[in-house]
Amino acid sequence: MARTFDFPSSDGTVVRGWSNEGTGPPVVLANGLGTVPAAWPGLTARGSGYDVVTWYHRGTFGTPRPADPTRIRVEDHVEDLRALMDAVGLERALVASWSVGVNVAFAFAELHPERVSGLLGVAGVPGGTFSTVGGPLRVPRRLRHPVATALARGGRFVGPALTRLAPHVPVGQRLAWAVSHSGFMLPGAPPEVLAPMLREFLAQDWRWYGELALAAAEHEPMDLSFVRCPTTLLAGQHDVLTSVHDVVEAGGRIADAQVQVVPGSHFLPLEHPEAVQDALGALAARAGLPSARA
Repeated sequence: MARTFDFPSSDGTVVRGWSNEGTGPPVVLANGLGTVPAAWPGLTARGSGYDVVTWYHRGTFGTPRPADPTRIRVEDHVEDLRALMDAVGLERALVASWSVGVNVAFAFAELHPERVSGLLGVAGVPGGTFSTVGGPLRVPRRLRHPVATALARGGRFVGPALTRLAPHVPVGQRLAWAVSHSGFMLPGAPPEVLAPMLREFLAQDWRWYGELALAAAEHEPMDLSFVRCPTTLLAGQHDVLTSVHDVVEAGGRIADAQVQVVPGSHFLPLEHPEAVQDALGALAARAGLPSARA
């Protein structure tokens, strides 16, 4: 059974951690912004064949907001990742990441290359995330960052209303089916898997979520010449949040990176857990670790 635990980060914020209590190669999961382990049903199951740990972002799901409310940048999440590894006694691990978590994973690898066995980035780019939003919708590149930032700012204002309304939304298999056929997300995740994840995801302070998103928008594109560990990037062919072209381009700037385009949306861990598991297994093998599958 999975367990949660608390650990201190470098600025004194007490962060809520999570472990699948599994066995196998160690994996640290840098999750999507304000999301939960249930978004990775293949990886976070106890029998996945991996020892997986992750954490909840500041101000979400049991992790309190920092005393300094500005300490929610990508750099602060990087510190939480480091503190998590220290808390559970991990010297080195594979780092799997999704969406904004890709920024966190690569920024951590730049600062602490000796602690990263390999990098798996799913539906995200290392830095400049908001500049990739809306590519498949033909939003001009020069407008992507301003439009995405404006949406995040709008979230701060409508957040209180969303937070009040969310508990009254009936989250069941019907809603899960509708979401998975919305175009924003594509069919693939079984409703019985998607519904519990949605229920958890909706139960948060949406104004604070807007603050987290705005802070993430400050993370600049990265010079990826520092990456020396085995690296795999997965891109969603129909992802409206992270342009598939930008993911492929980022992979081209990393020595010996493997890039795979998957016929899904931004939510590949839910829609295509097998593809994610296969990519992680191949990455583990390239890193000299035993490949594990359920």
